[in-house]
Amino acid sequence: MRMRLRKLFFGLFLSWLALTSVASADDRIRIAYASRSIASILPFIAIEKGFFKEEALEPQLILTRGTTSIAAAVSGDIEGIHIMGTAIRAIIQGLPLKVLTVNQKFPLFWLVTRPELKNFSDLRGKTMAITTIGGSQQFAGNHMLRKGGIDPAKEITTIVSGDVPAQLQAQLSGPVHITVLSPPTVFVARDRHKLNLLASMSDDYVNFISGLIVAEKTLREKPAFVRRTLRALAKANRFLHANESASAEILAKVVNVSQPIAIETHRYALPAYTRNGIPTDKEVEEHLKADAQFLKLKEPVKSSAVFDFSLQREVNNELGIK
Repeated sequence: MRMRLRKLFFGLFLSWLALTSVASADDRIRIAYASRSIASILPFIAIEKGFFKEEALEPQLILTRGTTSIAAAVSGDIEGIHIMGTAIRAIIQGLPLKVLTVNQKFPLFWLVTRPELKNFSDLRGKTMAITTIGGSQQFAGNHMLRKGGIDPAKEITTIVSGDVPAQLQAQLSGPVHITVLSPPTVFVARDRHKLNLLASMSDDYVNFISGLIVAEKTLREKPAFVRRTLRALAKANRFLHANESASAEILAKVVNVSQPIAIETHRYALPAYTRNGIPTDKEVEEHLKADAQFLKLKEPVKSSAVFDFSLQREVNNELGIK
């Protein structure tokens, strides 16, 4: 009798495990991001403040390059991409992905050089580190170099070297002379290591940096799941705008910087963020125009081929976000 009961309970336990594993797979949201910086802070806020949990989601954040995350999203190995530049250009070139929300809409990048490199003329023949070939960071770096009279294709050697904090370390100890850093790492480079901030492009032009991109298949087959993800990120964005000190604490922990640096980063970056996850039509037009020029297209693609903000609008209505 006892043996039968044990077998019965064991069978029930195995059935429960199978059910919970299926539930976990259904509720798991894997989001790729490219660098530890202010651009990627919203998923971390959503974890820290329990916003994913409120939406019955199990988050997993994956630090990887933009090109890798794009392939993973298309194949179904991840559910979301928090990286804009490279992914949007991949959509323009035909990959079946959609931008559902835009968080950071203005680029926050500085061209940072070693102390002995004080002018643009000193940069010829030097090495610049980036995260992804063809990504927003390289786009920004090349833009600043050209404005300074340097041809990045002919006069600069560009290498891929980890995310932003890793690039700073390579600049301090390795073969890297130039980096394209975002907050808060750029402020660490300035204050702790006395590197030169040679140029900035924070208000130079519209270029979408972070948000949520999903595969069209995921959007088509799991709209409720995608909506819950957007709700969690929208709550995080609202928290970012309303809670400076608490948001800075999370940023300080994620990037391993001091609270004063995190506070400065928050204050500097906040104007670069949308409040409701939806850029203006003019900003969308400017971004697509810049990408068309980068890809050498005759004309920009239609916004509907890249963006679908319908779910974000519904989420905003549900949460009272304007």
